[in-house]
Amino acid sequence: MNPYNLSKLGILLLESNFLMRRLLVDVFNSFGVASVQSTADPEVAFDLFKAVPVDIVMSDWSPDLDGLAFLRRLRTDPDSPNPFVPVIICSAKSKFRDVCKARDTGMTEYLTKPVSANHIYSRIVSLIEHDRHFIRVGNFFGPDRRRHLGDSPEGKDRRRASNA
Repeated sequence: MNPYNLSKLGILLLESNFLMRRLLVDVFNSFGVASVQSTADPEVAFDLFKAVPVDIVMSDWSPDLDGLAFLRRLRTDPDSPNPFVPVIICSAKSKFRDVCKARDTGMTEYLTKPVSANHIYSRIVSLIEHDRHFIRVGNFFGPDRRRHLGDSPEGKDRRRASNA
């Protein structure tokens, strides 16, 4: 994995558990990230998102915090300053249907708790190295699910990647 200078990165962390939030802030600081804003309140998080430059959002999705509702708001609210911001959903929900639900809501990456610093760093590196095009189809707005440039669905209803 390539080492990156993350000192100019701005991260917004929405996490319901105080200890987990403190641990994640410490992890980001150990990566050299100078600007980490954190809260357990989605309203405060959205206000921070509007007020402070944010390059990556990491959001909890748990019974105590609906991270998908927050994600939806980031993507669709007219007041959102950057609906294209990469969003990492971090959740204890590990079932395939949960990952698909987060994907279909517009998340960029998914981490299943418990997480390690290495897994967090690898997701940040993935965001840096693999910029994804955004698409709007019906009610969906978010990163294109197709991750590989060579992927070409076959059949008469074949989709075409937008080069716009």
